[in-house]
Amino acid sequence: MGVVHRDIKPENLLLTAKELEKGVVKISDFGFARFLQSDELANTRCGTPGYVAPEIVMGNPYKGEPSDFWSCGVVLYIMLSGEPPFFHEDTFELYELIKKCAYNFDSPIWK
Repeated sequence: MGVVHRDIKPENLLLTAKELEKGVVKISDFGFARFLQSDELANTRCGTPGYVAPEIVMGNPYKGEPSDFWSCGVVLYIMLSGEPPFFHEDTFELYELIKKCAYNFDSPIWK
């Protein structure tokens, strides 16, 4: 059995010290979290739109860890580039980008 957070985003990550090398990252806000057995799948569509995994957007049953890892990847992309990998003002269009995994490294930041 494990815990699935389902809403990992920068606002839910806390650092225990001001000095980065001394700090420990802690996760907060377990409002969407739930326990899952190792062979169990979740099917609730939840999370913050720009951070949700494609399988959640598509409404497919999903394992918890991969969907949380996806959200961590989005957070890391933002930390490295300063911009989200998926962005659109319209949530429907945003979800279309996520379903297609339509991101790139073309920004001048990546050079």
